[in-house]
Amino acid sequence: MTHHDTELSPAAMRLAGRFRRAALAAPVVALTVAAMDGFLLTVAFWTGLYVAAPAAAFDPLGALLGAGTAALGGVALVGAAGGYAVPVLRRPPIAVPLALLAPALPLAAAMDGTVPDLRAVVAVAGAAAAGALLLGTARAAVAVALDWAVESGLTERRAVVVGGGDGARALIRGLAARPDNDVRICAIFDDRGGERAPDIVLDVPKIGRIDELVAFARRAEIDMIVITLPVTAEDRIARLVAKFAVLPVPVHLSAFTETFAFDGGGGLVMMADGTFSARRRITKRALDLALGSAALVLAAPVMALAAVAIKIDGPGPVLFRQPRSGFNERTVEVLKFRTMRHEAADVAAARVVRRTDDRVTPVGRILRRTSIDELPQLFNVLRGELSLVGPRPHAVGAVSASQEAFDALVEGYSARHRLPPGITGLAQVEGYRGTIEDPEQLRARVARDLAYIENWSIWLDLKILARTPLALLDTRNAY
Repeated sequence: MTHHDTELSPAAMRLAGRFRRAALAAPVVALTVAAMDGFLLTVAFWTGLYVAAPAAAFDPLGALLGAGTAALGGVALVGAAGGYAVPVLRRPPIAVPLALLAPALPLAAAMDGTVPDLRAVVAVAGAAAAGALLLGTARAAVAVALDWAVESGLTERRAVVVGGGDGARALIRGLAARPDNDVRICAIFDDRGGERAPDIVLDVPKIGRIDELVAFARRAEIDMIVITLPVTAEDRIARLVAKFAVLPVPVHLSAFTETFAFDGGGGLVMMADGTFSARRRITKRALDLALGSAALVLAAPVMALAAVAIKIDGPGPVLFRQPRSGFNERTVEVLKFRTMRHEAADVAAARVVRRTDDRVTPVGRILRRTSIDELPQLFNVLRGELSLVGPRPHAVGAVSASQEAFDALVEGYSARHRLPPGITGLAQVEGYRGTIEDPEQLRARVARDLAYIENWSIWLDLKILARTPLALLDTRNAY
């Protein structure tokens, strides 16, 4: 039974519905406020340079570069001092605007006699002070908004517990005793009943059996799983960690101490790290938006020609839409140029495409061999449904040429969904493309998908992107 078939309790379904969106992660908050600071200071510093310089000597672009550099310096100074942590943002000290103001003096001193030094210092510092005043007003609004977000639970890390009873009770009490705790225990999963695992532990409900947790985590945005079994239950813990390894969230073991820290020490030991943290989401999304937008602009003429060729070749829509398994096995509708006759379209991918497949049109055969049919997936990237680089998204319920389900051929197959799928990936640049004729081909691809997930870095993405054009020249398995 797959997670799609697993029936959750009404309580689990309601909670999953509430957690359809991710919590407001601290890195997202920090990046948003830092961007606001940088924008306001850039405007302030640029204005100062404009006021200080004679009209004939003023260089708008040069001033913008200098102002942006100075603003970046101020933001970096505050960031290095921990000024973008949520507790600090809720109660910003006076040192924050002063640190942001600091780059004004070196900025004015760097003007090298374009205007009198005193005038430059006064003008730039005055504009920076005005910017700091504006910044203070904006920061006050941020503090009010964050107070509301924290009190509403929008910034809490959502955790579910495996194992009820005394272990869950000790964990919940331990976290409640920590004044800086941002972890919220949302639910308990346990196979036991009665006094050993009551339906409610300190107001936290038990909403299902342990086997149902994976299905719940596929539907809900949670931040961690905490196993409350004693450390002596080594075999049971190992089996649970292996079961949850298909999920992108970290798995912790509660050690029942007084600290209950979630930093890898103290009360909670990390048994398995998460694969898609907030920082990784931000980094990957920024790369996708920047390079995806550029790629779409460059590919636009080719895409336009492909669309015209498809319309001339025969009746039917230009685009083909197919449901595929996305991040955490959530279904996404992937876009491709239509390469088959419209009446023969196989949305469910029930029949794999072979080299001499009569369903493929003449134009479609060219598009498939050159991978031009994949270019519309750049829109999926910009919408956040795909990434530029990642495990290739397979059709929901994908099967091999011998009609064997992928998840039946490879143990732990669904672990490849711990990162968003991509247009290209490590398997593709290493030559693994086309129809799965042999189970070993699928195992080799999944092995490379998992290697990519475990070793992900921004540099690995860039390396794969650089290798992709050369990989496309090998068309032996593209049909």
